[in-house]
Order: sequence, then C-alpha cells, then structure tokens
Amino acid sequence: MKSLLSLASKPLAFCALAALVTLGVPGQSRADDVLTLKLGHIQSEKDLWHFGAEKFKEELEARSDGKITLAIYPNSTLGGDRDLVEGMQMGTVDFGLIAGVLGNFERSIQLLELPYLFHSQDEFNTVIHGEIGGEIAQNVLDQANIRILNWWDRGPREVTSNKPINGLEDLQGLKIRVPEIPAMVTTWREIGANPTPMAWSEVYTGLEQNVIEAQENPIPFIYGGRINEVQKYIAFTDHKYEYVTIAMSNVRWQQLTEEQQKIVTEAAAAATEAENKAVSEQAEKLLQEMVDGGLQVTHPDNGPIAAAATKAHEAFAKDVNLDLYNRIQKTLGR
Repeated sequence: MKSLLSLASKPLAFCALAALVTLGVPGQSRADDVLTLKLGHIQSEKDLWHFGAEKFKEELEARSDGKITLAIYPNSTLGGDRDLVEGMQMGTVDFGLIAGVLGNFERSIQLLELPYLFHSQDEFNTVIHGEIGGEIAQNVLDQANIRILNWWDRGPREVTSNKPINGLEDLQGLKIRVPEIPAMVTTWREIGANPTPMAWSEVYTGLEQNVIEAQENPIPFIYGGRINEVQKYIAFTDHKYEYVTIAMSNVRWQQLTEEQQKIVTEAAAAATEAENKAVSEQAEKLLQEMVDGGLQVTHPDNGPIAAAATKAHEAFAKDVNLDLYNRIQKTLGR
C-alpha cells in the first residue's frame, strides 16, 4: 500500500513511464513472453506462398528459441493486397506477401510490372538482386513506410482462357483479368486485349460466371487458386517474370530490438531460399497435375505479342521514372 501511495504522489508523467516499464511497449517483450507477429496473404493454403510463410514461421521460432512466432492469415483473411499494404502502413499488419500493388504506393516499382520487360528469370534476377533492386526497395521504404525484406520467385506469368491462344490475334478484345497495377493495364490494352482490374479473391467466381474470359498468373498461383477448374487452356506467353515481396511494416520493425530485427532478417532470407527452390522444383509437377485433369497447353508465337507490348513501355516509363527504366535496359545490355 505504501508503494502505491508513494507512486500516486508522483507527477503524472512519471506514473505513465512506470506503467510502460511494467507492461512493456508494442514490439518489445519481457524475457518470458512470446512475441506473435501477423502475416497476411491472398492465396490459399495450397499455394507455395503459404509454404513460404510457414517456413518463415518455422525459422522465426527456431532462431528466437520460441520467443518469436507468426500467425499466418491466408485467403485474403486480412483483406486484399491493398488492404494488407495499408495495414502495414498503420502497423496493424506486420508482414504481407505483396507484389505489384506496391506500385500504387511507390511508383518506381511499377516498372517491374511491364510485360516483356524481362526475357528470362535470369534477367529479372540480375536487376532485382542488384543495385536497381536495392534502390527500388529503398524508394518503397521512404515513400510507403514498407520494408522489403526479400524477393520471392514465382516463375513466368501465363494466360489461361476458355479458348486456345496461339498468337496475337487471339488476344484481341479478350476480357482478361489483371491485377490492380497500372503497368499491366496499359500494356495489355496496347496488346489489344480488354484488361479488367479485379481483386484476386473475385477471380474464380468471375471466370465461373463469365464476367471475365481469361486471367494470367504463374503456374503455382494458377494451381493454388484452382483456376484450372474454370478454364480450359493455358498459353505459355511468358510475358512477365514474376516476384512477390516478403514485406514488413516499418512501424513494427522500429518497435523491435536489434536482436529481433536480426532474427527477422535472417528468417526471411532462409524462407526465401526455401520458397525459390520449391517454385523451381514444383512448377512442372503442378502443371502436369492440371494437364492430367484436362487443362490444355498452347505455345503461341510470342514475338508479335511482345512487340505490341513493348510499344507501351517508353511512354509509361516517362510518366514513372524514365532514368530508372533506361538503367534497367542498360543493365540488361539493351
């Protein structure tokens, strides 16, 4: 009782400080506490994103001796991509697996979304794991307060549809779902299709009800979203070499201790290695499973499609960051 009376006689600021010492502050924990962080993504538990998220959880727990763990929310449980980014900005979501929608918050990353900018996975990796990738990640941190911990491979994006696609002519007027990413909308329009931005959570139903005729995504994403149940064909357009970032709220990052930050960084690197290996090893297997179930493969002439797409590049780059676009081209030897 004496100690309580003594505290009550102190100034209010001192009492507030004492309460913080007793209860702890967000992002920090007492030695006997477990810090639970939240990660959201838009895919199902069948997708390799979820495998990567579970690997991240496993690494966090192992490296922290169980003092840090991860609650994973798949299937857009915490909202779509934009919701996850906004949640990270506010600090209500700790991690998100986010791709091109980040371009709505920091424009330079939009250049990575231009179809046929990269001609192979190696070209993409050369840029994203080099100086330019670091510059883009810093831009995202500065402008959106989102920290890109690492980049996960997803493989090339392919088009699924209910009619065979063998060339540029088959894409004319095609009502194709694209993410809410300006670079993709602009380029698919230049190709001659009818791009329809739509949240991923609406795509299966949209295809089932013929609201849209086609969509495009990497093979593991198509498999995880069960798109083969509502589409008959997959065309190997290889129009975009794909990534997803394992991104973190900088609000939460700044609440962690240096040791916790080190654990998060190392766990993200380990999860990235496991995820990229899984994508490389399993894409062919997942495709074969869908083909065995009736999905038919076409191999269109991509030359004319790429030529049409690249007509949109320079004008789009001028509106975003022409110098950065030109440096990407130079890095690729073009």
